[in-house]
Order: sequence, then C-alpha cells, then structure tokens
Amino acid sequence: MGRRARDRRRQQQQRQEREPPSLTVSVGRFQGWAGGYPEIVKENELFERYYRELGIVPAGEWDDFMAALREPLPATLRITGYRSHAKEILHCLKEKYFRELQDLEVDGQKVEMPQSLSWYPEELAWHTNLSRKILRKSPQLEKFHQFLVSETECGNISRQEAVSMIPPLLLNVNPHHKILDMCAAPGSKTAQLIEMLHADMNVPFPKGFVIANDVDNKRCYLLVHQAKRLNSPCIMVVNHDASSIPNLQIDVDGRKEVLFYDRILCDVPCSGDGTMRKNIDVWKKWTTQNSLQLHGLQLRIATRGVEQLAEGGRMVYSTCSLNPIENEAVIASLLEKSQGALELADVSSELPGLKRMPGITNWKVMLKDGQWFEEWKDVPSNRQTQIRPTMFPIKDEEKLKAMNLERCLRILPHHQNTGGFFVAVLIKKSPMPWNKRQPKVTSFKRKMQEPQNSDTEQSKKEGVCGPPPSKKMKLFGFKEDPFVFLPEDDPLFLPIQKFYALDPSFPKMNLLTRTQEGKKRQLYMVSKELRNVLLNNSEKMKVINTGIKVWSRNSDGEQFGCAFRLAQEGIYTLYPFIHARIINVCIEDVKILLTQENPFLSKFSSETQKKVKDMAMGSIVLKYDPDPEKRDDLQCPIVLCGWQGKTSLRAFVPKNERLHYLRMMGVEVFKAKRKEEESESKTEEEVQHRLAQTEEGMDVEDKECDLVTKMEAEIGEESSPSPVEVGRRDGGTTWFLPLRFCSWRWGVL
Repeated sequence: MGRRARDRRRQQQQRQEREPPSLTVSVGRFQGWAGGYPEIVKENELFERYYRELGIVPAGEWDDFMAALREPLPATLRITGYRSHAKEILHCLKEKYFRELQDLEVDGQKVEMPQSLSWYPEELAWHTNLSRKILRKSPQLEKFHQFLVSETECGNISRQEAVSMIPPLLLNVNPHHKILDMCAAPGSKTAQLIEMLHADMNVPFPKGFVIANDVDNKRCYLLVHQAKRLNSPCIMVVNHDASSIPNLQIDVDGRKEVLFYDRILCDVPCSGDGTMRKNIDVWKKWTTQNSLQLHGLQLRIATRGVEQLAEGGRMVYSTCSLNPIENEAVIASLLEKSQGALELADVSSELPGLKRMPGITNWKVMLKDGQWFEEWKDVPSNRQTQIRPTMFPIKDEEKLKAMNLERCLRILPHHQNTGGFFVAVLIKKSPMPWNKRQPKVTSFKRKMQEPQNSDTEQSKKEGVCGPPPSKKMKLFGFKEDPFVFLPEDDPLFLPIQKFYALDPSFPKMNLLTRTQEGKKRQLYMVSKELRNVLLNNSEKMKVINTGIKVWSRNSDGEQFGCAFRLAQEGIYTLYPFIHARIINVCIEDVKILLTQENPFLSKFSSETQKKVKDMAMGSIVLKYDPDPEKRDDLQCPIVLCGWQGKTSLRAFVPKNERLHYLRMMGVEVFKAKRKEEESESKTEEEVQHRLAQTEEGMDVEDKECDLVTKMEAEIGEESSPSPVEVGRRDGGTTWFLPLRFCSWRWGVL
C-alpha cells in the first residue's frame, strides 16, 4: 500500500513539473491566439523502438501504422438498437442528413459520405471524416449537428469510438443474463449492454440486469446520466474498487446464495496508447513505465472478475492499449493460475468484416530507460519491484500452446481507420482452484425491507458468504439517499392502482422511494431481480443509483383522485399494466401536443375531444399507433404522458424527446444557432424561476432537463468532470455536469 501511495505522489509531482494540464485541450483551439500553446509533435522515439522490436505490426505495414496514428480519429456514432424508433432514426439519417452531405465542401475539403461499420449488426453504427470542430462551426452542417446533439441527449444516438463497441458484442448477451460491468464509466459500453437486455421491447422487465461499477465516485454520476437515457429498470450503478468488489447474495427459493454473473465486462484501466489519435498528449507522455505500473492492477481486476463469473459464463477482458504487458501477459497469467478452469474462446467467426490481428505468444519487457529483459531470471534485484514474473511469456511450450493466446484479438489503427484495441474472451469451465469449495447455503426469513443499520452478528448468523473484508469499507464521495421499497400494505399505492386501473399482475413490490421519512415525492421501479439484489446486499455495496422514475407527486393531484402523475421516463415500462386513462390520438394531435405548450381541447380532432369529454381531470396516457396504410406517416408507436385540464390537454415530455418525435414525423424543428445561443444565455436562476411558474405542479426533476440537456453531447470516453449539486424539492440531490468541464463535445448549440 505504501509503495502505491509513493507512486501516486511521484506521478502527481511529475505532472506538476510538466506543461499545464490544459495543454491537450488547448492544442488547435487557441492557435490563433497570441502566445497560445505550441502544437504537440506526434513523435516518440521510445514508442517506435518498443513496438518495432515487439513486431505486433505486420512486416511492411509500419509506415501505414504510424501514419494512421498521426491522423485524427473519425467521428463514430451508434444508434440505440432496441428501441422501435431505431429504424426511423436510421431512415432519417440516410435519406435526409446523409444526402445533404453529398458534394459538400467545408473549408475547401470535400466531405466524405458517412459509412456504416460493416461488422456492426443492422447498420446501427456509422463513422465519418467530419471532425468535431467542423461539425460545430460549419453553417452547412448546422442542421446535422443539432440532430446529433438532440438525439444523443434523449438516448437515441451515442457517440462512441468504433473499437469500444466490440467488447459488448463479443459478450453475446441475452435478456436473461446477469451482467457485471466492472470498470463502467463513462458508460458507452454499459449502454450497449442495457440495449441487449431489452432486445424485445414487448417485455418490460427482462429477467437479466446490469450492475455497472466504477471506483471513481465522480465518474459514477456521469455513468448514471448515460444509463438513465435508456430508461431501464434493470440497471444499478455501484461505487467500488473493481479489484475487491464484494460478493453479493440473492434469495433463491428462501435460501441465500452467492450471486454469480453470466456475463462480465472487464474493460480495465490502461496506459491508453491505442488512443493516440484522439488523446494527442499520449505522444509526449508515453513510456513503458505506465504499463509496468498498471499490470498488477489489471491482473487483480481480471482475477476478481473470473471469481464472480458463473460456470459456463463468458468474460471479456479489454484495453485500449497495444502493449502485451497489459494484454497477453495478463491473460496468460490468469490462464496459468486457473489450472484449466478458464479457456480462451475462439471468436474468429464472430463479427465478420472486423479486421483483427491474433494475439502474440512471445514478447519482452522494457524499462523506461530502454533496457530490455527477456526472462524473469535476467531481472536484477533492484528492478524486481518494477518488473514482476507475470509480465513475461510462459516458457513451457506445451503450456503456452494449450493457452491458445492467438485467440486474443488486437485491432490496429491502420487496418480500418480506428483506434488501437485489445480483446480477449474467456469462458469459465469450472470453479477457480481457490474457490473449489462451494459456499454454504442457509435458509432465512424473507424480509420486506433491508434495515438501514445492519447488524454484523446477525448477518453472520444468516449465512453471509465469502471471506470477511480485511477492513471496513470506506465510503468516498457523497452519501446517497436510501432505497426503500414500498410495503405491501402501503396506503399510498391503492389510489394509484384504482386511478390507472393497474393490471393485477403489476409488480407493486418493485416500487421504491429515496426517502424513509416525510412525504414521498417520487416513485421508482426496478425489476424483480434487482430488488432481490438490493434487499440482500444493502450493507455490502454502495449503490449510487438504480431504477426508473414512474410516478411523481403532483401538488394538485389529490383533488383529482390520485396524488401521483405518470412520468415520461418510465411510461414504456408502465404502459402494459395500465388499463384506464388511455387516449388514442392521431398523428396531427401528436404534432399539436409536441409543438404547443398547453393547447385548448378545441384544437384537437373531434375523436380526441369525444374521448376526453367524460374523462376526469388528471394524468393521462396519450398513445399513437401507426396506420400501415399511410406509409408516409410515422411507422412506430409513441406513448406520451399527458395531463387533461378543464379546457386543455398537454404533454409532459422533455424538450429533446419532443424534438425527436417531431423529426421522426417530418416536422422541421431546426433553429438558427444564433437564436438558440440567445435562449441558452439565460441564467440558471431565470430558468428555475420560469420552471417554478409552470402550471400543473410539474416536479423539479422533470424540469431540470432544461438545465442539463446539453450534457450528454459533451461526454467523451475519457472525461471525468466534477459534478455540481442541485437541491431537489424532496430533499434529495441531483447531479449534473456543467459544460465548461467537459473534455470533448459534439459542440455547444
């Protein structure tokens, strides 16, 4: 522990002695300024010497490899695949925005047409040579840019590096799988996993779930914001050191059993030399010392992952590094100590069209001074704290052959215009040698709710599995509100059930709140499986967030028969259980609802007016079903939350979701950048004041999307900004990230 602390202090001192940390961001942005930072030279002699010697680049391709590393990384995007709107978005992209790019020149350079990634299913991933700067600044691309920003904010599109999309695809996730994402922030891969769980939109509660973990408390809130865009009741964000993430328990037929995961994504921290095309400061800072320092942590995280993997389960280990010390050396060490419990999967037939290099079986270790070592026995004693035996390849030829390290795959930048990446897929055939003895299983009495102050002795009596922690778990960052499930006889639920005529199969036991005392302002919902995890592990894990909001308290609602109105975030989950207060509307009605703030009933179709005439005031569901005979109309269903007043009908839908639906219906929603910037110049106080005046008692959480709508477009793969605290009416805390701290962006509108 002392050595790691010294290493951290030394690294901090070295960073302070170097150029200012804003150097990377400043390059290219302020070159016109007098006294701006100089351009970083994309040269590193040690890097070239190291990788030339290792021979990971095929003969004759070195110049192409280096030339690709010096070129900017193409912008890539992924369409959220599980939603019914995916085909509509793809059609909109191809037929409208991509066609507008034909024969377009920006700054004298012809814009290349975006291309789909051949290996990504169903044309849902695309890359383009448009840089972020061009997207932000070119008037010709303003409409396309606003489309990307808005669709990103409401979760229909994700900016994600192409190679980052590979690990979730190779996990082969099914909706019933229990998944652990060990190092999840900022969350682009987590979003893919959530999509795979919801492959069938007709199933509101898949049996599987995703537990997304990150050691950095601040980045956990970034992860929450990414995951929340997908509105899933099957995601939980936790805050732990991945190398010692605790064993969890679940209730299986009245018994406590250890939770083993069907799929684990182990995308470990790495030196990142595969990201040189977007992180240009790596050119200057790269040294072999980075890999030597990270190897041990990577091996510990991977080991902890396979310990928690179910037999027959699949774990994907990945890094954005090309270095075998962080890649093949970790996998070889893991395979060796597994004693046959693990095997590398052959994925050569998966993702056809993806160009890849096989893993290597022979490599050497180099210090930052350029000194090479081929075997552990050659390492002098004074270097054995920096270099470990597990960094070297296995010398036993028979063992080495049995490992099949060539089944690993390495992505080189020049092969398909991407970043560099490494992936290995591991299958668990039997328990790890040190876990051969099965954990004890004991009966216990099912609880309605986990107590907030758990008794350690009682936990032992109830059969808490796994070795005891070596020390008390430290809680970093901000203290979270509790997760309290509604008791079965809670009087709060009966008016809701009656008002919306909820189906008897509605899983009311899965409803939770974030407060133990006082008036409950929000009701959230998780799947049955996540409820099981929460109830049995509240004392073991630090949960940052889980569940989706399904109902919000309305200050005027009680006089209408129900104190809670529907929340748009959870409407697609709730809708299958609601049998009352549903109004089917035509496409013209939808356009009115989404373009006017509080339209009078007289503006709607006569059919809609008849339906609402005899309906009591309050929260309603507005449903649009496409007419297959009208092919020019939107061909996917829409479910909106609304409110029926005395003389008006309105939709409670966030701004960017409104824009999304309108685009899909062919309504022009483009606003000139100048006007948009003028509206964005309002102070936060002005926005909050305006929101406070909104009628019908909308909740603060619904309104604050106007304050944070720009955030998602700003999220990058490496960004780690600090959250800003905003008080909520219910006494809780909401976190969002101000634009000025974000490290990359599609661009500020």
